[in-house]
Amino acid sequence: MEFTDLKTQYRTLKGEIDSRIQRVLDHGQFILGPEVRELEDKLQAYTGSAHCVTVASGTEALLIALMALGIKPGDEVITTPFTFIATAEMIVLLGAKPVFVDVEEDTANINVSKLEAAITPRTKAIMPVSLYGQPADMDEINAIAARHKLPVIEDAAQSFGAAYKGRKSCNLSAIGCTSFFPSKPLGCYGDGGAIFTNDAALATAMREIRVHGQSGRYQHTRIGVGGRMDAIQCAVVLAKLGRFDWEVERRMALGRRYDKLLTGVKSITVRPDRTSVYAQYTIRHPDRARIQDALKATGIPTAVHYPLSLHQQPAYSQPYRGQSFPVSEKLAREVISLPMSADLSEADQDRIAKEIGATLKVAA
Repeated sequence: MEFTDLKTQYRTLKGEIDSRIQRVLDHGQFILGPEVRELEDKLQAYTGSAHCVTVASGTEALLIALMALGIKPGDEVITTPFTFIATAEMIVLLGAKPVFVDVEEDTANINVSKLEAAITPRTKAIMPVSLYGQPADMDEINAIAARHKLPVIEDAAQSFGAAYKGRKSCNLSAIGCTSFFPSKPLGCYGDGGAIFTNDAALATAMREIRVHGQSGRYQHTRIGVGGRMDAIQCAVVLAKLGRFDWEVERRMALGRRYDKLLTGVKSITVRPDRTSVYAQYTIRHPDRARIQDALKATGIPTAVHYPLSLHQQPAYSQPYRGQSFPVSEKLAREVISLPMSADLSEADQDRIAKEIGATLKVAA
């Protein structure tokens, strides 16, 4: 069984993917070729945002967004400690400090009730994460940010395709950043990402930053990076877009089905005013190892997203000594992600649920 079944997806889309890639090989414009603009136009229309800038990865998307906002050494950016390392990594690379706010136990997203207390005169941005595929409480976050005149960057690396109060993830704040890493709900076959904004000046800045700060050939008007998404990876995403709406609906249906099958097991809650694209379907149990071992013995893969909160990571822990984020720490001890992709069969899903049920029954 595959944890993320990309092989079945490829077999289904093989003709379109192969022809799209061949087109790039034929025209030879591998960097900023026509597929880049085509993908940006389609992603922009999908989210309803005014501007889309494709970039080399979801990590690069966060870096470029922070650079466009002028984040510099000594600044603070508020975010969550329960996320992939890239969220904090890009803040630290710019010499700024991640200021962590604990998460909600049911959604694993940032706890808005604790957000305002974390704002200081050095705070320059707020970066919530739409973890596991579900947007955070974006209206409340934006309202707090507006009171303090702060921009909000949605780290939507896992939530492209999800909705919040009828609006698409990536178009819920000043800037939205996503990833097209292969295992994401919409993935390429390497690294790739995109940034979304409704601010023309920010869009211009981000386009320049991704090509070494160039406003024109060899005219470097700002500090930049080599952050372009290549045409072949754009071609793969373009080929997958035609089936993406179906895949999102399928992921949601499978998520609801997991909920019904896994009665008595705690899972991440999806709030009624939003949707999740289930980048991961994640459950919680204090004896995680028992469940993982039992599933592994029957050939069912699992993953842990994430086993350590960021303030516990060796490279990041020093500034947070003495600080505790108890909900994040608890989730890090308990979460288990189960196989999830649009092509997961209901038979395999039944098998997963049966094995978990049997394991917990024996444990009881």
